[in-house]
Amino acid sequence: MNAHPVPAPGDRRRFPMYTEAFAADPHAAYRWLRDKYGALVPVELDPGLNATLVVDHAMAVRILNDPAFPADPRQWQRSVPADCPILPMVGYRENALRSAGREHARYRASNVDALSGVALHEMERTVRRAARQAISSFCARGEADFLHEFAKPVVLNSISATAGAPKPLADRIGTTMKAVFEGGSDAERANTLLMAALQDLIDLKRAQPGDGLVTRLIQHKSALTDPELAQQLVTVFGAGYEPTTNTIANTELRIQTSTRVMDGVSSGALSIREALDEGLYNDPPMANYCLSYPPRPVVLDHQVLLAHQPVVISLAACNNDPALGNPDQRLGNRAHLAFSAGPHTCPAADMSMIIAQAALEEVTEALPDMRLAISPDQVRWRPGPFHRALAALPVSFTPTAPLTN
Repeated sequence: MNAHPVPAPGDRRRFPMYTEAFAADPHAAYRWLRDKYGALVPVELDPGLNATLVVDHAMAVRILNDPAFPADPRQWQRSVPADCPILPMVGYRENALRSAGREHARYRASNVDALSGVALHEMERTVRRAARQAISSFCARGEADFLHEFAKPVVLNSISATAGAPKPLADRIGTTMKAVFEGGSDAERANTLLMAALQDLIDLKRAQPGDGLVTRLIQHKSALTDPELAQQLVTVFGAGYEPTTNTIANTELRIQTSTRVMDGVSSGALSIREALDEGLYNDPPMANYCLSYPPRPVVLDHQVLLAHQPVVISLAACNNDPALGNPDQRLGNRAHLAFSAGPHTCPAADMSMIIAQAALEEVTEALPDMRLAISPDQVRWRPGPFHRALAALPVSFTPTAPLTN
Protein backbone atom coordinates (compact mmCIF):
# COMPACT_ATOMS: atom_id res chain seq x y z
CA MET A 1 0.00 0.00 0.00
CA ASN A 2 1.52 3.33 -1.05
CA ALA A 3 0.12 5.72 1.50
CA HIS A 4 0.71 9.42 1.04
CA PRO A 5 -0.11 12.14 3.57
CA VAL A 6 -2.78 14.73 2.95
CA PRO A 7 -1.34 18.17 2.12
CA ALA A 8 0.64 19.74 4.96
CA PRO A 9 -0.49 22.86 6.87
CA GLY A 10 -0.49 25.92 4.66
CA ASP A 11 -0.70 23.87 1.46
CA ARG A 12 -2.67 25.84 -1.12
CA ARG A 13 -4.45 22.70 -2.24
CA ARG A 14 -6.66 22.87 0.84
CA PHE A 15 -10.25 23.84 0.09
CA PRO A 16 -11.63 26.79 2.14
CA MET A 17 -15.01 25.94 3.71
CA TYR A 18 -15.68 29.33 5.27
CA THR A 19 -16.34 31.39 2.13
CA GLU A 20 -19.59 32.81 0.81
CA ALA A 21 -18.92 31.04 -2.49
CA PHE A 22 -18.94 27.67 -0.73
CA ALA A 23 -22.13 28.56 1.16
CA ALA A 24 -23.83 29.58 -2.09
CA ASP A 25 -23.38 26.18 -3.79
CA PRO A 26 -21.82 23.54 -1.53
CA HIS A 27 -23.17 20.61 -3.53
CA ALA A 28 -21.20 21.65 -6.60
CA ALA A 29 -18.15 21.90 -4.33
CA TYR A 30 -18.74 18.42 -2.89
CA ARG A 31 -18.95 16.91 -6.38
CA TRP A 32 -15.77 18.68 -7.50
CA LEU A 33 -13.91 17.71 -4.32
CA ARG A 34 -14.96 14.08 -4.58
CA ASP A 35 -13.76 13.92 -8.19
CA LYS A 36 -10.47 15.62 -7.34
CA TYR A 37 -9.56 13.99 -4.02
CA GLY A 38 -11.75 10.94 -3.52
CA ALA A 39 -13.14 10.07 -0.11
CA LEU A 40 -10.84 12.29 1.98
CA VAL A 41 -10.49 15.97 1.19
CA PRO A 42 -7.91 18.42 2.60
CA VAL A 43 -9.81 21.50 3.77
CA GLU A 44 -9.51 24.66 5.84
CA LEU A 45 -12.28 25.23 8.38
CA ASP A 46 -10.98 28.75 8.98
CA PRO A 47 -7.87 30.44 7.54
CA GLY A 48 -4.92 28.31 8.65
CA LEU A 49 -7.09 25.77 10.51
CA ASN A 50 -6.65 22.50 8.64
CA ALA A 51 -8.82 19.40 8.65
CA THR A 52 -9.76 16.37 6.57
CA LEU A 53 -13.30 16.25 5.20
CA VAL A 54 -14.93 12.85 4.62
CA VAL A 55 -17.25 12.83 1.59
CA ASP A 56 -17.73 9.05 1.20
CA HIS A 57 -20.78 7.54 2.92
CA ALA A 58 -19.32 4.12 3.70
CA MET A 59 -16.13 5.62 5.11
CA ALA A 60 -18.12 8.09 7.21
CA VAL A 61 -20.14 5.30 8.80
CA ARG A 62 -16.93 3.38 9.47
CA ILE A 63 -15.29 6.37 11.17
CA LEU A 64 -18.37 7.28 13.20
CA ASN A 65 -18.39 3.76 14.66
CA ASP A 66 -14.61 3.37 15.12
CA PRO A 67 -13.11 4.03 18.59
CA ALA A 68 -9.85 4.93 16.82
CA PHE A 69 -11.57 8.25 16.02
CA PRO A 70 -12.44 9.79 19.41
CA ALA A 71 -14.18 13.15 19.67
CA ASP A 72 -11.90 14.58 22.37
CA PRO A 73 -10.02 17.59 20.87
CA ARG A 74 -7.81 18.56 23.82
CA GLN A 75 -4.47 17.50 22.35
CA TRP A 76 -5.21 19.23 19.04
CA GLN A 77 -6.53 22.31 20.80
CA ARG A 78 -3.14 23.04 22.38
CA SER A 79 -1.96 24.26 18.97
CA VAL A 80 -4.99 26.47 18.32
CA PRO A 81 -5.16 30.16 19.33
CA ALA A 82 -7.59 30.80 22.17
CA ASP A 83 -9.40 33.41 20.06
CA CYS A 84 -9.93 31.07 17.09
CA PRO A 85 -13.42 32.08 15.83
CA ILE A 86 -14.68 28.51 15.40
CA LEU A 87 -13.23 27.18 18.65
CA PRO A 88 -16.60 27.40 20.47
CA MET A 89 -17.95 24.98 17.84
CA VAL A 90 -15.06 22.49 17.86
CA GLY A 91 -13.13 22.93 21.11
CA TYR A 92 -13.26 20.75 24.20
CA ARG A 93 -16.37 20.84 26.35
CA GLU A 94 -17.36 18.69 29.30
CA ASN A 95 -20.19 17.05 27.41
CA ALA A 96 -20.91 13.98 25.31
CA LEU A 97 -20.24 15.75 22.02
CA ARG A 98 -16.60 16.57 22.82
CA SER A 99 -15.44 13.63 24.93
CA ALA A 100 -14.58 9.94 24.67
CA GLY A 101 -14.43 6.76 26.75
CA ARG A 102 -15.84 6.75 30.27
CA GLU A 103 -16.24 10.51 30.26
CA HIS A 104 -18.43 10.30 27.15
CA ALA A 105 -20.46 7.43 28.62
CA ARG A 106 -21.19 9.42 31.80
CA TYR A 107 -22.24 12.55 29.97
CA ARG A 108 -24.30 10.72 27.38
CA ALA A 109 -26.16 8.74 30.05
CA SER A 110 -27.19 11.96 31.78
CA ASN A 111 -28.46 13.41 28.50
CA VAL A 112 -30.32 10.28 27.41
CA ASP A 113 -31.97 9.86 30.81
CA ALA A 114 -33.01 13.52 30.98
CA LEU A 115 -34.40 13.45 27.44
CA SER A 116 -36.28 10.20 28.09
CA GLY A 117 -38.44 12.09 30.57
CA VAL A 118 -39.78 14.43 27.88
CA ALA A 119 -43.43 13.62 27.14
CA LEU A 120 -43.33 13.79 23.35
CA HIS A 121 -47.11 14.03 22.93
CA GLU A 122 -47.19 16.98 25.33
CA MET A 123 -44.29 18.59 23.52
CA GLU A 124 -46.11 18.23 20.20
CA ARG A 125 -49.07 20.13 21.63
CA THR A 126 -46.65 22.83 22.79
CA VAL A 127 -45.14 23.05 19.29
CA ARG A 128 -48.52 23.32 17.59
CA ARG A 129 -49.61 26.03 20.01
CA ALA A 130 -46.36 27.95 19.41
CA ALA A 131 -46.77 27.55 15.63
CA ARG A 132 -50.30 28.94 15.66
CA GLN A 133 -49.19 31.88 17.79
CA ALA A 134 -46.36 32.64 15.38
CA ILE A 135 -48.64 32.38 12.34
CA SER A 136 -51.18 34.68 13.99
CA SER A 137 -48.51 37.35 14.46
CA PHE A 138 -48.03 37.83 10.71
CA CYS A 139 -50.84 36.10 8.78
CA ALA A 140 -52.90 39.28 8.26
CA ARG A 141 -49.99 40.93 6.38
CA GLY A 142 -49.83 38.40 3.56
CA GLU A 143 -46.04 38.23 3.82
CA ALA A 144 -43.37 37.22 6.32
CA ASP A 145 -39.82 36.14 6.82
CA PHE A 146 -40.48 32.45 7.37
CA LEU A 147 -37.11 31.88 9.06
CA HIS A 148 -37.17 34.72 11.58
CA GLU A 149 -40.90 35.10 12.16
CA PHE A 150 -41.93 31.45 12.15
CA ALA A 151 -39.17 28.83 12.42
CA LYS A 152 -37.03 30.58 15.04
CA PRO A 153 -39.74 31.53 17.55
CA VAL A 154 -41.52 28.19 17.23
CA VAL A 155 -38.36 26.19 17.93
CA LEU A 156 -37.09 28.46 20.68
CA ASN A 157 -40.44 28.55 22.47
CA SER A 158 -40.85 24.79 22.16
CA ILE A 159 -37.39 23.91 23.49
CA SER A 160 -37.62 26.54 26.22
CA ALA A 161 -40.90 25.07 27.44
CA THR A 162 -39.33 21.61 27.50
CA ALA A 163 -36.30 22.92 29.41
CA GLY A 164 -38.37 25.09 31.74
CA ALA A 165 -36.65 28.31 30.65
CA PRO A 166 -38.64 31.57 30.88
CA LYS A 167 -38.83 33.58 27.68
CA PRO A 168 -36.32 36.37 28.51
CA LEU A 169 -33.70 33.79 29.45
CA ALA A 170 -34.57 31.62 26.44
CA ASP A 171 -34.12 34.64 24.16
CA ARG A 172 -30.65 35.27 25.60
CA ILE A 173 -29.69 31.63 25.05
CA GLY A 174 -31.05 31.61 21.50
CA THR A 175 -29.29 34.84 20.49
CA THR A 176 -25.91 33.79 21.84
CA MET A 177 -26.24 30.26 20.46
CA LYS A 178 -26.79 31.67 16.97
CA ALA A 179 -23.64 33.78 17.30
CA VAL A 180 -21.63 30.73 18.38
CA PHE A 181 -22.80 28.84 15.30
CA GLU A 182 -22.01 31.86 13.15
CA GLY A 183 -18.36 31.96 14.24
CA GLY A 184 -16.43 35.09 13.36
CA SER A 185 -14.92 37.70 15.63
CA ASP A 186 -17.82 37.67 18.13
CA ALA A 187 -17.86 33.91 18.72
CA GLU A 188 -15.64 33.92 21.80
CA ARG A 189 -17.67 36.69 23.46
CA ALA A 190 -20.91 34.97 22.42
CA ASN A 191 -19.73 31.75 24.04
CA THR A 192 -18.99 33.60 27.29
CA LEU A 193 -22.47 35.15 27.25
CA LEU A 194 -24.02 31.79 26.39
CA MET A 195 -22.38 30.06 29.34
CA ALA A 196 -23.52 32.87 31.66
CA ALA A 197 -27.11 32.51 30.43
CA LEU A 198 -27.02 28.74 30.89
CA GLN A 199 -25.66 29.15 34.42
CA ASP A 200 -28.54 31.52 35.15
CA LEU A 201 -30.93 28.81 33.97
CA ILE A 202 -29.25 26.24 36.22
CA ASP A 203 -29.47 28.61 39.19
CA LEU A 204 -33.15 29.20 38.45
CA LYS A 205 -33.91 25.48 38.29
CA ARG A 206 -32.05 24.82 41.55
CA ALA A 207 -34.23 27.45 43.21
CA GLN A 208 -37.43 26.44 41.37
CA PRO A 209 -36.95 22.81 40.27
CA GLY A 210 -40.18 21.98 38.47
CA ASP A 211 -40.22 18.85 36.27
CA GLY A 212 -38.31 19.94 33.18
CA LEU A 213 -35.28 18.63 31.38
CA VAL A 214 -32.86 20.91 33.24
CA THR A 215 -34.16 19.73 36.59
CA ARG A 216 -33.69 16.09 35.56
CA LEU A 217 -30.08 16.85 34.59
CA ILE A 218 -29.48 18.55 37.93
CA GLN A 219 -30.95 15.59 39.81
CA HIS A 220 -29.26 12.89 37.71
CA LYS A 221 -27.31 10.19 39.51
CA SER A 222 -24.13 11.19 37.63
CA ALA A 223 -23.95 14.22 39.97
CA LEU A 224 -22.88 16.71 37.34
CA THR A 225 -21.13 19.86 38.53
CA ASP A 226 -22.51 23.25 37.49
CA PRO A 227 -19.88 23.66 34.71
CA GLU A 228 -20.74 20.16 33.47
CA LEU A 229 -24.46 20.93 33.62
CA ALA A 230 -23.94 24.08 31.57
CA GLN A 231 -22.01 22.14 28.95
CA GLN A 232 -24.77 19.52 28.68
CA LEU A 233 -27.19 22.37 28.03
CA VAL A 234 -24.93 23.58 25.23
CA THR A 235 -25.77 20.36 23.40
CA VAL A 236 -29.46 20.50 24.36
CA PHE A 237 -29.94 24.04 23.07
CA GLY A 238 -27.22 23.85 20.41
CA ALA A 239 -28.51 20.68 18.79
CA GLY A 240 -32.11 21.65 19.42
CA TYR A 241 -32.30 25.30 18.49
CA GLU A 242 -30.17 26.20 15.47
CA PRO A 243 -30.27 22.84 13.62
CA THR A 244 -34.01 22.34 14.15
CA THR A 245 -34.75 25.91 13.07
CA ASN A 246 -32.72 25.36 9.92
CA THR A 247 -34.33 21.98 9.29
CA ILE A 248 -37.74 23.68 9.18
CA ALA A 249 -36.57 26.57 6.98
CA ASN A 250 -34.52 24.38 4.62
CA THR A 251 -37.43 21.97 4.18
CA GLU A 252 -39.84 24.81 3.46
CA LEU A 253 -37.43 26.20 0.88
CA ARG A 254 -37.27 22.78 -0.77
CA ILE A 255 -41.07 22.60 -0.84
CA GLN A 256 -41.17 26.04 -2.47
CA THR A 257 -38.46 25.39 -5.08
CA SER A 258 -39.06 21.77 -6.08
CA THR A 259 -42.17 21.26 -8.20
CA ARG A 260 -42.14 17.56 -7.39
CA VAL A 261 -42.03 18.15 -3.63
CA MET A 262 -44.56 20.98 -3.70
CA ASP A 263 -47.01 19.01 -5.83
CA GLY A 264 -46.55 15.99 -3.59
CA VAL A 265 -47.20 17.94 -0.39
CA SER A 266 -50.12 19.86 -1.90
CA SER A 267 -51.81 16.70 -3.16
CA GLY A 268 -51.12 14.68 -0.04
CA ALA A 269 -49.02 12.19 -1.97
CA LEU A 270 -45.98 13.34 0.01
CA SER A 271 -46.29 13.77 3.76
CA ILE A 272 -44.53 16.52 5.66
CA ARG A 273 -42.42 13.85 7.37
CA GLU A 274 -41.34 12.51 3.97
CA ALA A 275 -40.50 16.03 2.80
CA LEU A 276 -38.44 16.52 5.97
CA ASP A 277 -36.48 13.32 5.42
CA GLU A 278 -35.79 14.28 1.82
CA GLY A 279 -34.56 17.66 3.04
CA LEU A 280 -32.33 16.02 5.64
CA TYR A 281 -30.74 13.98 2.87
CA ASN A 282 -30.19 16.96 0.62
CA ASP A 283 -29.45 19.85 3.00
CA PRO A 284 -28.98 18.65 6.60
CA PRO A 285 -28.74 21.64 8.95
CA MET A 286 -25.35 20.50 10.20
CA ALA A 287 -23.82 19.90 6.80
CA ASN A 288 -20.27 19.23 8.00
CA TYR A 289 -19.62 18.23 11.59
CA CYS A 290 -19.13 15.14 13.83
CA LEU A 291 -15.47 15.95 14.39
CA SER A 292 -12.97 13.38 15.62
CA TYR A 293 -9.27 13.56 16.43
CA PRO A 294 -7.36 10.27 15.95
CA PRO A 295 -4.65 9.98 18.65
CA ARG A 296 -2.23 8.28 16.25
CA PRO A 297 -1.75 8.26 12.46
CA VAL A 298 -4.40 6.29 10.58
CA VAL A 299 -4.17 5.03 7.00
CA LEU A 300 -7.46 5.29 5.11
CA ASP A 301 -8.04 5.22 1.37
CA HIS A 302 -4.27 5.22 0.74
CA GLN A 303 -3.87 8.40 2.75
CA VAL A 304 -2.32 9.06 6.14
CA LEU A 305 -4.50 10.99 8.56
CA LEU A 306 -2.10 12.66 10.96
CA ALA A 307 -2.49 12.24 14.72
CA HIS A 308 -4.49 14.86 16.63
CA GLN A 309 -5.77 16.53 13.48
CA PRO A 310 -9.53 17.06 13.01
CA VAL A 311 -11.50 14.73 10.79
CA VAL A 312 -14.86 16.21 9.77
CA ILE A 313 -17.77 14.21 8.38
CA SER A 314 -19.58 15.94 5.52
CA LEU A 315 -23.07 14.74 6.33
CA ALA A 316 -24.39 16.53 3.26
CA ALA A 317 -21.81 15.12 0.85
CA CYS A 318 -22.11 11.60 2.29
CA ASN A 319 -25.91 11.68 2.07
CA ASN A 320 -25.52 12.53 -1.61
CA ASP A 321 -22.73 10.05 -2.34
CA PRO A 322 -23.37 8.65 -5.86
CA ALA A 323 -22.65 5.19 -4.43
CA LEU A 324 -26.04 5.37 -2.66
CA GLY A 325 -27.92 5.39 -5.96
CA ASN A 326 -30.61 7.62 -7.40
CA PRO A 327 -31.65 10.30 -4.87
CA ASP A 328 -35.14 10.43 -6.40
CA GLN A 329 -35.77 6.88 -5.16
CA ARG A 330 -35.30 7.63 -1.45
CA LEU A 331 -38.96 8.19 -0.58
CA GLY A 332 -39.59 6.74 2.87
CA ASN A 333 -35.88 6.14 3.48
CA ARG A 334 -34.58 7.56 6.77
CA ALA A 335 -31.04 6.21 6.58
CA HIS A 336 -29.49 9.66 6.18
CA LEU A 337 -26.65 10.82 8.44
CA ALA A 338 -28.28 14.10 9.47
CA PHE A 339 -28.28 12.95 13.11
CA SER A 340 -24.85 11.29 12.86
CA ALA A 341 -24.33 7.56 13.60
CA GLY A 342 -22.60 5.34 16.11
CA PRO A 343 -21.99 6.27 19.77
CA HIS A 344 -22.47 9.99 19.06
CA THR A 345 -25.87 9.64 17.35
CA CYS A 346 -28.03 12.58 18.41
CA PRO A 347 -30.19 11.42 21.36
CA ALA A 348 -32.73 14.17 20.67
CA ALA A 349 -33.47 13.20 17.06
CA ASP A 350 -37.08 12.19 17.79
CA MET A 351 -37.70 15.44 19.65
CA SER A 352 -36.22 17.51 16.83
CA MET A 353 -38.35 15.77 14.20
CA ILE A 354 -41.54 16.18 16.24
CA ILE A 355 -40.88 19.93 16.47
CA ALA A 356 -40.11 20.25 12.76
CA GLN A 357 -42.99 18.09 11.57
CA ALA A 358 -45.65 19.66 13.79
CA ALA A 359 -44.50 23.19 12.90
CA LEU A 360 -44.54 22.54 9.16
CA GLU A 361 -47.90 20.77 9.31
CA GLU A 362 -49.47 23.74 11.10
CA VAL A 363 -48.14 26.38 8.70
CA THR A 364 -48.98 24.28 5.62
CA GLU A 365 -52.57 23.88 6.79
CA ALA A 366 -52.97 27.53 7.84
CA LEU A 367 -51.33 29.07 4.76
CA PRO A 368 -51.80 26.55 1.92
CA ASP A 369 -50.93 29.02 -0.84
CA MET A 370 -47.66 30.20 0.74
CA ARG A 371 -44.99 30.84 -1.89
CA LEU A 372 -41.41 32.06 -1.99
CA ALA A 373 -41.50 35.85 -2.32
CA ILE A 374 -38.17 36.09 -4.18
CA SER A 375 -36.66 34.16 -7.03
CA PRO A 376 -34.65 31.09 -5.95
CA ASP A 377 -31.39 32.65 -7.16
CA GLN A 378 -31.91 35.49 -4.64
CA VAL A 379 -31.89 33.12 -1.67
CA ARG A 380 -28.82 33.73 0.50
CA TRP A 381 -27.08 31.24 2.78
CA ARG A 382 -25.03 32.14 5.85
CA PRO A 383 -21.36 31.29 5.33
CA GLY A 384 -19.63 28.89 7.71
CA PRO A 385 -17.94 25.50 7.49
CA PHE A 386 -20.48 23.59 9.56
CA HIS A 387 -24.07 24.70 9.17
CA ARG A 388 -26.45 24.89 6.20
CA ALA A 389 -28.42 27.92 7.24
CA LEU A 390 -30.46 30.53 5.40
CA ALA A 391 -30.01 34.22 6.05
CA ALA A 392 -33.75 34.77 5.51
CA LEU A 393 -36.73 33.16 3.77
CA PRO A 394 -39.26 35.74 2.50
CA VAL A 395 -42.67 34.25 1.69
CA SER A 396 -46.04 35.57 0.60
CA PHE A 397 -49.59 34.22 0.89
CA THR A 398 -53.22 35.29 0.94
CA PRO A 399 -53.80 37.40 4.08
CA THR A 400 -55.94 35.65 6.66
CA ALA A 401 -57.33 36.32 10.12
CA PRO A 402 -55.31 35.29 13.17
CA LEU A 403 -55.80 31.71 14.27
CA THR A 404 -57.59 30.64 17.41
CA ASN A 405 -55.71 28.36 19.79
